[in-house]
Amino acid sequence: MDITDKYRLRIQNCVWTIIDLHSSINNEDENEEFLSQFVGLEEAINSLDMSLISEGDILMVEQATNALLREFSALFETGMFLPVYGHTLN
Repeated sequence: MDITDKYRLRIQNCVWTIIDLHSSINNEDENEEFLSQFVGLEEAINSLDMSLISEGDILMVEQATNALLREFSALFETGMFLPVYGHTLN
């Protein structure tokens, strides 16, 4: 796997994590509209020229995703929501 494939995978993982998080805290009616917006985002990711993307760009996306997860962690710690995946994945 070359570096551009790795970059694309790292961005896709961030998007999928946000989708999974959103799906676990909202009802299905709200999810449909939200998820449809991410279809466009995934298409954009697939058409990105990854040779123009740097490690720094990827780190910014990952840091933003981690910041979002930290914002929600307090809600999950209260037991207000069930774990997104049911168990630790990594």
